[in-house]
Amino acid sequence: MFGELFGDEMGAGISAFGVLFGVVSVIIGLGFVAIIVTIVVRSTRMAKRGQNPFTLQEDLAYQAMQSQTLAPAKSLEQRLAELDDLHTRGVISDEEHRKARGEALGG
Repeated sequence: MFGELFGDEMGAGISAFGVLFGVVSVIIGLGFVAIIVTIVVRSTRMAKRGQNPFTLQEDLAYQAMQSQTLAPAKSLEQRLAELDDLHTRGVISDEEHRKARGEALGG
């Protein structure tokens, strides 16, 4: 019908465009399917580990804030006072107290 109305060249151009459009549509569709499958697989794997994929960033932030790695460093005076307190309460022995004080003082 296009060939009769617009000539054979116009009909061939529309046909080539249709094929190209179909191929591009299939490629885009496969990309979406791949993304969805990846999300499902990762979410399932995380759930098996006991992690919630929807709260992962908040969980990691909370763990980082509770970590001693990010805690502010205690001053030498604070560390020595803590060791003296532990020794006074009998939590650590005389030997442990001397050793810990030596380590705190850099010895």
